[in-house]
Amino acid sequence: MSKKILIADDHHVVRVGTALILKNTFPDYSLEYAINYPEAKEKLKIERFDLILLDIDMPGSILKGMVKELKTIQEDVLIIIFSNYKEEVAIQYINEGADGFLNKLSDEESLVNAINTIFKDGYYYSNQIIKKMRNHSENSDPRLILSKREFEVFELLAKGNGNLEIANILNLEPPTVGTYKKRIFEKLDVENTIEIFKIYKDLH
Repeated sequence: MSKKILIADDHHVVRVGTALILKNTFPDYSLEYAINYPEAKEKLKIERFDLILLDIDMPGSILKGMVKELKTIQEDVLIIIFSNYKEEVAIQYINEGADGFLNKLSDEESLVNAINTIFKDGYYYSNQIIKKMRNHSENSDPRLILSKREFEVFELLAKGNGNLEIANILNLEPPTVGTYKKRIFEKLDVENTIEIFKIYKDLH
């Protein structure tokens, strides 16, 4: 199935190199480009995208709120933070709702794996990031770990709602709810809704 990807990065070499890999590996995918944050927002307002590879340091970017702002324009768009920063920085953006993180220094195999994984599972977290999120979850309130939408799904799961019920309540597609559920389980390091209920109970 064809996908549409926005490569939002101000570095020409990065855009060209990334595009070359994606075109060779996914010839049916459509690629668009943005060289600054305002342009990325404008692209989202006029076109539907399946995925954004987002450089958080491009001109016009803001320290906090980028992911939330982009998701406000297109809630169902997937966002991979594409950066030279270490995994510690990624946690902030994942908590805001980013669906994955990939270091720009990653090899071609890692980039292809990230694209395949995010379209299959709805998120892409490296083993290092998963470990950091789980360490963070042991010492933090879930409200600080989960994005706003993830926490809404978390609460509804804890109250005994199934995927279809949650989809109706939040006006989402059932597969989207399933993706949120998988991400919540991953971030909180739980395996079932009973554990979700226990965490929810501890908050109250």
